[in-house]
Amino acid sequence: MNLPLHGSNPNYLYKALNIEIPSEIIDFSVNINPFGPPSSLVEKWKDWLPLIQDYPDPKARELTSLISKIEKISVSHITLGNGASELITLLGRKFSGQHIGIIQPTFSEYEKVTRAAHCPASYIYLKEPNWSLDFDELYKVIPTIGALFICNPNNPTGHSHSMNDLLKLLEICEENNCCLIVDEAFYDFQMEYNSLSSYIQKSNYLILIRSLTKMFSVAGLRLGYLLANENIINDIKTLQPEWSINAIALEAGKECIDEHEFVQQTQLFIQNERERITTFLTDNGYQLSDSCVNFYLLKDPTLKSQHPLLEYLLMKGIVPRHTENFPGLNGTWLRLAIREKQENDMLMEALLDWNK
Repeated sequence: MNLPLHGSNPNYLYKALNIEIPSEIIDFSVNINPFGPPSSLVEKWKDWLPLIQDYPDPKARELTSLISKIEKISVSHITLGNGASELITLLGRKFSGQHIGIIQPTFSEYEKVTRAAHCPASYIYLKEPNWSLDFDELYKVIPTIGALFICNPNNPTGHSHSMNDLLKLLEICEENNCCLIVDEAFYDFQMEYNSLSSYIQKSNYLILIRSLTKMFSVAGLRLGYLLANENIINDIKTLQPEWSINAIALEAGKECIDEHEFVQQTQLFIQNERERITTFLTDNGYQLSDSCVNFYLLKDPTLKSQHPLLEYLLMKGIVPRHTENFPGLNGTWLRLAIREKQENDMLMEALLDWNK
């Protein structure tokens, strides 16, 4: 079955499953901010339009400087990318031909880029039901690899690893000359997230990836940044095309980076809705992953494969994210985003009907 590899673009999913598209659909497969972009972006959009006539700053100096101040990290430890996906691709090129580790289940782009870079890949699976790190396996694998991908908070589970576990993982990587690549694309959806960013200037093996497109709902603009030591940053810049980030994305990034109140309001809403949804669905017989962000895994425990539930929800106009292409999940869960309250109510009503 040729199902789409990512969320969003629900038309592809309906076509793949040969299901007629309802007149109205709600896309729960895309995990970006349900509020949409900050109002400041809408207000300033027309002012930015003349920028399309000229080339953007290839060094993105203004936005890089703002990130430097917020992160309290030298600009020499920062580089921007055309979304986190470009940065992941550039890392694949940097480690071309090396053996790579991937902590699964996780974002499928890590495997895609490593394959393209001719990197053999080893999987280390998270342990259900707590999605905990398997350190026994990590101790065996890390000495054999050049880099390790981990997503935290993790896509698709929404689970966040503790700071103690991450520091332990970094220590093992450093002892074995292995780069630890932590994708923090969803870190700003978690209340009181503890990042390893304060270790960037101390470690030669730590790489952090950040995305601005998820929290600020600007996925179409493509914008992210990477934090690492100077040598890694220089390697990435050498591999990157000139004018990789467009001028409007740079302006939007400068606006978004100071939207602290918008982020706090989003975090509070997501936390409250996640708790409400979790309570309702677990009370009605569903299993959910222990998520701390704006999406979660869900399953009907009476089904081994969630395919029947997937088709049922699609016919109701509700589009989940299938998990057929997540190693370790293989269709045994569905991933759903947290959307606005009324839309979440419609999802819960449909799931209640399914269980009758």
